[in-house]
Amino acid sequence: MPTIEMLTLANHAEAVNGLLYLSGAGWDRVTRRYPAGEKPRPHRFGIAVSVLIPWAEANRRHRLSLWVESEDGGDPLVKVDGELEVGRPPGVPEGSDRRAVLAVEATVEFPGPGGYRVVGEIGGNTRTYSFFVVDDSAPRPG
Repeated sequence: MPTIEMLTLANHAEAVNGLLYLSGAGWDRVTRRYPAGEKPRPHRFGIAVSVLIPWAEANRRHRLSLWVESEDGGDPLVKVDGELEVGRPPGVPEGSDRRAVLAVEATVEFPGPGGYRVVGEIGGNTRTYSFFVVDDSAPRPG
């Protein structure tokens, strides 16, 4: 079965020609800065994932889901579902695992400070990446 071998967050993430391009990756803390009495703005970030697909599972479609949720679970704040299929190119030794990389840009309005996580799921296998949201609201200027 396919497995998620890597899941991370970044300020920006792109997947181009089988490569992940990440800027400001690997963070585990979002600090929301906003004037006191105002509502924090939604936070935009990238989710990068690498999926390892066994040789026998190549040339088949696999459903991948990514979502952001509170550390306590509940309804996802954002969810992306899709399918991926990796072929067996000529010259690749028989039995070799294949790899697929994907990047998703997400905009999330976090309901409050606290613990959150990104969850990736493919073929019944899950991987999580935890992070924290911290508020830093400054008093309004006089």
